Amino acid sequence: MSSIIETQGLSKQFKSRKSIVDAVRGIDMTVEAGEIFGFLGPNGAGKTTTLRMLATLLEPDGGTAKVAGFDLRREPARVRERIGYVSQTGGADASSTARENLVLQGRLYGMNKADAQRRAAELIAALEMDSFADRLSKTYSGGQRRRLDLGTGMIHKPSLLFLDEPTTGLDPQSRARLWDEVRRLRESGTTIFITTHYLEEADALCDRLAIMDDGRLVGEGTPDALKRQIAGDVLTVGLDVRNGSLKKAEDLLRAQSFVRELHSIGENGDSKLQLYVEGGEETLPVVLRLMDGASLPIRTVSMARPTLDDVFLRLTGRSLRESSN
Repeated sequence: MSSIIETQGLSKQFKSRKSIVDAVRGIDMTVEAGEIFGFLGPNGAGKTTTLRMLATLLEPDGGTAKVAGFDLRREPARVRERIGYVSQTGGADASSTARENLVLQGRLYGMNKADAQRRAAELIAALEMDSFADRLSKTYSGGQRRRLDLGTGMIHKPSLLFLDEPTTGLDPQSRARLWDEVRRLRESGTTIFITTHYLEEADALCDRLAIMDDGRLVGEGTPDALKRQIAGDVLTVGLDVRNGSLKKAEDLLRAQSFVRELHSIGENGDSKLQLYVEGGEETLPVVLRLMDGASLPIRTVSMARPTLDDVFLRLTGRSLRESSN
């Protein structure tokens, strides 16, 4: 399998009146042709900035990259010919129909009118837009607009499609439909680069993931391989944190040989401890007895297999679910 994206030391800074912000801090990354590659991280991690650089919409401040076989900085026009890009907000003209938007996009890519109309009809059928293709797009639901956005990004049959937070704001049914469309695109040979902060989306869709935090890549691999880095089970203990009980519980549990890792999550009255242990079913009663013996009241307790949020917590020390809210 050949690579369709290769970056070395890719970086971007933004200047404000008082300081310089390192939005992307030297990323080394490879994306293989034909895969769905996910960029996972909280809002503000640098995901969109990285994507916009790879899509030639932002000039990198440092590093090198090849995208779709061409040098990102020296041959941006050749890169643009071979990629599609769907932003978070979309770019369809609200006063035109889906069909008109698609034909216009095709003409902008150099198609003659007949070819653009033929390709628009293909996409309307493939994305199941027949029922609304000739209505003004300002009347569309969120899911219908996102299907149109996908179509405009695919009109020229790109080998690489960038999707920036494509399901943000969609209801569960529309999100599931969009996942199906992304899978079909991959089956047709298109490489998909998708940014998201939805854990279930990354887990369900992506062949491989890069986890980004504070402008840096902190982990990379298949969803299963990343989760296998955390052996055993995850116990989550919700505490009543009055009178310093959180610190007392942390000290007590860290001293136990069966606790491989321990993290404190949440704030104020909703604090929890996450314990990574072997044999959660055997360990849970021991934890309950220890806490009861130390007069540490427990509000809730649960046990689960590791998730991508556990991976993010282990790599960064904080929960992705909380960081993205």
